[in-house]
Amino acid sequence: MTRSLFFKLFVRLVLAAGAVLVVREALPPLSLPAVIGLLLAWAALMSLWTAYSLRRILRPLQESANSLIEGQQAPMSTRYRDFDGLAYALSSASLQVQNSLAKAAESRRELEALLDSMQDPVVAVDVAGRIQWTNQRMRRLVPGGATGAVASPKVGHALVHTVRDPDVLDCVASALSERQVCVRRSTSLVPGRIFEVNASPMPGGGAVAVLHDVTRIEEVERTQRDFVANVSHELRTPLTSITGYVETLLDHEANLSPHAREFLSTILKNATRMNRLTEDLLVMARVEAPTVELHPAPVAADVLVRDAVKAMSGLVQENEAVLELGEVTRTQVFADFDAVMQVLGNLIENAIKYGQPKNGFHSRIVISAREVAEPFDAVEFSVRDFGAGIASEHLSRIFERFYRVDKTRSRESGGTGLGLAIARHMVQSQGGTIRAESELNQGSNFIFTLPRALYPVG
Repeated sequence: MTRSLFFKLFVRLVLAAGAVLVVREALPPLSLPAVIGLLLAWAALMSLWTAYSLRRILRPLQESANSLIEGQQAPMSTRYRDFDGLAYALSSASLQVQNSLAKAAESRRELEALLDSMQDPVVAVDVAGRIQWTNQRMRRLVPGGATGAVASPKVGHALVHTVRDPDVLDCVASALSERQVCVRRSTSLVPGRIFEVNASPMPGGGAVAVLHDVTRIEEVERTQRDFVANVSHELRTPLTSITGYVETLLDHEANLSPHAREFLSTILKNATRMNRLTEDLLVMARVEAPTVELHPAPVAADVLVRDAVKAMSGLVQENEAVLELGEVTRTQVFADFDAVMQVLGNLIENAIKYGQPKNGFHSRIVISAREVAEPFDAVEFSVRDFGAGIASEHLSRIFERFYRVDKTRSRESGGTGLGLAIARHMVQSQGGTIRAESELNQGSNFIFTLPRALYPVG
């Protein structure tokens, strides 16, 4: 209540006391119980009148509060006497709520327009897996599903009742349960189309999934791989013939002039380089093919390192390099033996070619293997040289196909620019990681990890 209301009640009580005194003077003397009874009767009447007055005043305020709850503006046409301050406060709150709701509605419309303009289907679910919203692309993704693969998504329905693809459902379930971004590849959502599914948890609970159609991209990549593989295969026969005939002329033709012998040597050198390039292209095509078959098995890390050293001993002696064994562990990794040997071979060959110091000394390479816990329980292999090093701007690109730090030196050494790219694909296809560390004039260190074998063998 306000101060004026208290004042009115006080005035009424004074008037009531005065009326009792007047009645007492006009009427015969009353006993004390009679006076108390009159006062109580007057107080009851005043209480009923006050309650009625408050109810009549507060009823419009209640209607204003209800309109505020329903999202409407509170009316201010009625005067509320002693509660005008409360009425104005409700009206101000109503205006603020209306503005907030309008801004939220505008933001929602903008978000819906943005999502509908996306080329990728998007769907959001709550913590129970029920659809909260979708964009237009998702709603038009085979509406009604003639094959039964996808039905038109409806808000409030479970995602499992709309999307029957196990990869999409597993990815969303993983994002909901583990609260981490999940990436999967879906091939059965729509017949003949391939989707890359990215599911991310939302801060308030639930998850949002984006389906990126990569069908065209994979078709182009497959066409490129097939083209490279076919061209490389077709080039092998003529290159082999050229190499054979040139070697025969150089070995058995004694009457060749010095100029002719020089020309033939140049032809043999370039034919050999092209032959190596075609072989690396065929290897690259096999490694990048989705149907590549690896045969991982538990194998000790020290066995891989020592066998790689033995396999590269001929190249080491030919280049008068020094190949050393560093720290090695007998921990077993789960990997394909031949693939790891090729990775180590490529890294050691690069270290021999490009790890020669500027002072003219021979290349020195140190190979090691140790256990690591980050980023996962694995064994870390290292191939380190002490050459000129690699500038920092090249480190992020040296694993790209045909990328060369020093193009002139690479051509002179017979490099094809595919060795590191092949190594990266082989390591990643076995669940590992690969990176390079280098400082100028301090050498380079190529490091790759392979997962530990969960069930080692004797």
